Amino acid sequence: MYEKNFPNKRYKETIEFLKAVAPAPANILDLGVRNPFSEVMESHGYSVSNTSGEDLDLDTTAVKNTSAEIVTAFEIFEHMLAPYNALRDIKAEKLVASVPLRLWFSPAYRSKTDKWDRHFHEFEDWQFDWLLEKAGWEIKKRHKWANPVNKIGLRPLLRKFTPRYYAVYAEKKI
Repeated sequence: MYEKNFPNKRYKETIEFLKAVAPAPANILDLGVRNPFSEVMESHGYSVSNTSGEDLDLDTTAVKNTSAEIVTAFEIFEHMLAPYNALRDIKAEKLVASVPLRLWFSPAYRSKTDKWDRHFHEFEDWQFDWLLEKAGWEIKKRHKWANPVNKIGLRPLLRKFTPRYYAVYAEKKI
């Protein structure tokens, strides 16, 4: 499915990372409302439930009360004011998460048409690592990848080899 649909490279990299660190079958709570990647995970043998659109900065009930083995959070923490709270409250013992990395040559993402589709944070890898460690997680595996665009110019050229996405697999510290 992800081979044919946008954003195919991000989906391919993300599902391959997930399969490597947490093979199916597994019960997943995916932070955020149901989305096309929920279907990608299900097509690879995962059982996926999603949060219901609540503001996870203010209400972490979903992560506190889950019986899921794994919590996934793909490109969600950059939209939150205080991702520490949700990370700290996750009861599952495994976390697979990805964030867009801060690009020195490009401003933070902000949709011109959707007032909610904005990045409050764009992390450097060490910042995301620090956030996870402070919230009680031990990072076991990391993966970065570039996301080239088919445009002409200096920034598109830089995107060909500058990592844009950062994924981690972490386990709760005991």
